[in-house]
Amino acid sequence: MAKIIVKDLQGETQTIDAVNDGSLMEALVEADYDDIEAICGGCCACATCHVFITEDWMPRLPDRGDDETMLLESVDAYDEHRSRLSCQIQMSEDVDELELEIAPPD
Repeated sequence: MAKIIVKDLQGETQTIDAVNDGSLMEALVEADYDDIEAICGGCCACATCHVFITEDWMPRLPDRGDDETMLLESVDAYDEHRSRLSCQIQMSEDVDELELEIAPPD
């Protein structure tokens, strides 16, 4: 089980436990972060699970795919250095202590 450090839209930080067999988006939804709408259910077809990953964590994650990049570039809050779709990050021990901030809705 990985621990994820989440800063929400109100600026509050909380550490959540995430099971290692799902996506980061699923972990955030399960932890009741209502700001993660996850409209497409994790199919990389929307950007309603947009998060900002701390810059020191970005190189430790797999690169964004083309579909993810295209969707992220279409949102107002896109940050080329920190934006990720949480549905595209798989939970594992490799992401233990991952730090993120939930991005504002579009």
